[in-house]
Amino acid sequence: MEDVLEVYHRPRDKDAVVVCIDEICKQLTSDVTPPLPTREGAPAKEDHEYVREGSASLFLAHAPLEGERHVYVSEAGTRKGVDYAEFLRQISDEWFPDSARIILVEDNLNTHTDASLYKSFAPEEAFRLARRFERHRTPVHGSWLNIAESELSVLARQCLSGRIHDVDELRNEAEAWATLRNEAAVTTSWQFTTTKARIKLTSLYPII
Repeated sequence: MEDVLEVYHRPRDKDAVVVCIDEICKQLTSDVTPPLPTREGAPAKEDHEYVREGSASLFLAHAPLEGERHVYVSEAGTRKGVDYAEFLRQISDEWFPDSARIILVEDNLNTHTDASLYKSFAPEEAFRLARRFERHRTPVHGSWLNIAESELSVLARQCLSGRIHDVDELRNEAEAWATLRNEAAVTTSWQFTTTKARIKLTSLYPII
């Protein structure tokens, strides 16, 4: 826990970027009956019945100090290691290519290891990517320490609450949401410190 809190309070480094990541699955659904559009004095109406169209995975990367976030949408709804590896590649080479070092905050999911890189890429490429990241994992039952979890909650409320029919629509919605948040440069002001943790969470510390 204190390891993650220490990362959040490091001085800003021009050669490094802190990136918090998290992921969720989204159930895709389509309409049985076409919805009725809005009209004067009445909102749009949607039938309660729907058709399941499978699921997809969303991987969120959030740089809290920069106010920047990116979403990678995978057609697989199982959050496999190969999707995680591709997500890291995009973080490294497409979204933060100019950062000499990427300080990664993530949870303890079993795919969150360098092994996923080696299973997905040639050894040389996997090694190159692995060296780009400095990993910091939240403790078991402590995923709330991951800032990306809060940002993912915002994404779910603002973008994913309605019916989304297919992966293309999901990708378009997520990209539009991220663009608006990035243009507004929405940052995160993290207030929970190690000092506060030692006071409020004394039960988690050993008694000497």
